[in-house]
Amino acid sequence: MVKEGDKIKIEKLTGDSEKKIKFDQVLLVFDGKKTFVGRPYVKGANVETKILKTGRSRKVIVFRYHSKTRYRKKKGHRQHFTEVEIKKINL
Repeated sequence: MVKEGDKIKIEKLTGDSEKKIKFDQVLLVFDGKKTFVGRPYVKGANVETKILKTGRSRKVIVFRYHSKTRYRKKKGHRQHFTEVEIKKINL
């Protein structure tokens, strides 16, 4: 659940810093008094955001090991992300 002013990290989006993006596939909206649930999306609802930065998260180590067979594999993975700020939630 997000509200205006929140900063969240999502999977990497293409775009430059300070670019504005509008998400129009909103599943649920709560305005403080009433809840709107989409089937599958809420009609007319959208979220306006601004890209703050892109980056890569911390490294996650994947280690596979089989006992008694000398099988060891070590891998690392860093997921790309985009940090966005929620500017406005329209209903």
